[in-house]
Amino acid sequence: MATPSVFEMSNKNGSDSVITGSKGTFIVNNTAEKTLQCRAIVVLEDTVFSSIKELGAATDVKANYIAAVGTAIKAGAIITPNDGKVFQKIALTSGSVALVK
Repeated sequence: MATPSVFEMSNKNGSDSVITGSKGTFIVNNTAEKTLQCRAIVVLEDTVFSSIKELGAATDVKANYIAAVGTAIKAGAIITPNDGKVFQKIALTSGSVALVK
């Protein structure tokens, strides 16, 4: 089986290529909760999350994406929302991330 192109990978879910950041990015490097709709979180350095909330929800869902929620996620990790959802609010305890719109 051939490796799919970026277009083929993004076309399967009906969206633009998530990882290219074609709609922009925002860097979070403090502990204030950031409200921004994003389709991916790219971890830039070892990072501990205070919370991750999906669009329209007040509930912290980081346990849906991180097994050991109090442990730092290593630089280079990419977190994308499940089932076509969108992340809306992200807060860090430490580290920095790029939010991909």
